[in-house]
Amino acid sequence: MGAMDLRIFTEPQQGATYDTLLTVAKATEDLGFDAFFRSDHYLHMGDVDGLPGPTDAWITLAGLARETRRIRLGTLMTAATFRLPGVLAIQVAQVDQMSGGRVELGLGAGWFEEEHRAYGIPFPKEKFARLEEQLAIVTGLWQTPVGETFGHDGAHYQLVDSPGLPKPAQSKVPVLIGGLGATRTPRLAARYADEFNMPFASPEDSERQFGRVREAAEAAGRKGDDLVYSNALVVCVGKDDAEVARRAAAIGREVGELKENGLAGSPAEVVEKIGRYAEAGASRLYLQMLDLNDLDHLELISSQVQAQLG
Repeated sequence: MGAMDLRIFTEPQQGATYDTLLTVAKATEDLGFDAFFRSDHYLHMGDVDGLPGPTDAWITLAGLARETRRIRLGTLMTAATFRLPGVLAIQVAQVDQMSGGRVELGLGAGWFEEEHRAYGIPFPKEKFARLEEQLAIVTGLWQTPVGETFGHDGAHYQLVDSPGLPKPAQSKVPVLIGGLGATRTPRLAARYADEFNMPFASPEDSERQFGRVREAAEAAGRKGDDLVYSNALVVCVGKDDAEVARRAAAIGREVGELKENGLAGSPAEVVEKIGRYAEAGASRLYLQMLDLNDLDHLELISSQVQAQLG
């Protein structure tokens, strides 16, 4: 198994303050992980109260941009239904400037209808076409040379003579696209993505989807290896069975289910499972941390799992 990037992925809508996220992000940096990512949701899911309430993804990342120095920062995934594409391009470019060029944009169609109803956000029936236009607009605005203008006349968005400002600090902000769709999703990734992410999927399903994306990239005139291939997986590691069980109970999950569907068990078990994802084509993993108060969990993963991955 070659080197595997490990990134920490949080779900703050389940209940987290900015101060909690800052603590986790600083631990992520101090313990040598590659990046801190967060979801983009406004309503909790499942049997939790979500207190003290949601935080906004890009406001959070703006704060973290000024309070970290090394780690990459990004979203899995920003919902295209939440923001107009021109506004999103400005937000991401500004946070990239604030971070010194450490931002990555994961952009998805949006799917959680209940949170849209809860906060008065329109939930359109046709979401994929909107996502495709948003990707064209956001990347087009960033790529427009200073002094020139950008325009877009689409079915859902129209831009006229946009200066395409501000520009990100990076010459190209990495764009992440993910999902299980067999045709449209690989085609969209081939056109716009720097990274393709498979969320909560088996190594076998990941390998099949990575293959589809590689084929789509080559059909679009790119090399399949132009993209980074990654997985997002819940993580639950313990130095012994009792610690694994305690951490599973703390997030309301069963150990057996976590071992089957995520990265769970002893450090040796988790390293072995990571090897299966590496064989499927992944070179990066987003470790979904559901108990943000358990910093000892992060330390264990750093010292006993990450240390073995090279």
